[in-house]
Amino acid sequence: MKIIFLGTNGWYDSATGSTVSALIDSKEAYIILDAGFGLVKAREYIKEDKPVYLFLTHFHLDHICGLHAISRLGLKKSITIISHKGLKRMLKNVFNHPYAMPLTDINFKVKTLEVKEGQHAVPIKFDCLKLNHIDDTFGYRFYLEDKIISYCSDTKPCENDLKLAMGADVLIHECGYSIRPENDFWGHTDPEQAGEVAKKAGVKKLCLTHFGPNAFDTKAKRLVGEKRARKIFKNTIAAFDDTLIKL
Repeated sequence: MKIIFLGTNGWYDSATGSTVSALIDSKEAYIILDAGFGLVKAREYIKEDKPVYLFLTHFHLDHICGLHAISRLGLKKSITIISHKGLKRMLKNVFNHPYAMPLTDINFKVKTLEVKEGQHAVPIKFDCLKLNHIDDTFGYRFYLEDKIISYCSDTKPCENDLKLAMGADVLIHECGYSIRPENDFWGHTDPEQAGEVAKKAGVKKLCLTHFGPNAFDTKAKRLVGEKRARKIFKNTIAAFDDTLIKL
């Protein structure tokens, strides 16, 4: 099993990377996490005849803007987009005329699945819980090849964040802030907070992503963030576009 980071920026593309997206290549399926502009890079890795599932955490533009170019994936069969209530309405409103080509017009089938908080066995085994972000946002916990991969973006540390991360082999966690603001009404995480979540949850590896491109405007600053998180949780890496992890 492999995890490939396709985009690792929050908010907008910059010299440090594309907006957020990652691909899990497992025996069960290809699982795409969020659909920033990094999404289009998935075409380089989707080669086998396996199901393709796209899990959206929420509908802020930096997490869905790559859907504008979803046809570039060139899939032979279909893709299923999975998220919380409101997914179908959002896709109809945003990815339709006059803003974009309707998803119904692309050259492969796009299916949708709205899910509630809790445990799910279809189409794969996963859990989802609401996170602490300004708008409705899901975090996910996937059970794949006897491994647990957790994905939490966007959020400030919270009870559900910790539940999803508990005992995970890999925790992929946002790192939108370099310095947490006094009043965080948006709901994001800084390096120390991410390290604390990983330590409390007893995960094996922490991967930081969704870096704020203003706060982390150079790759060197990401590595400083990595170092800060490592002071709390040693097995931490700052992800960059095209970072690949094998499990």
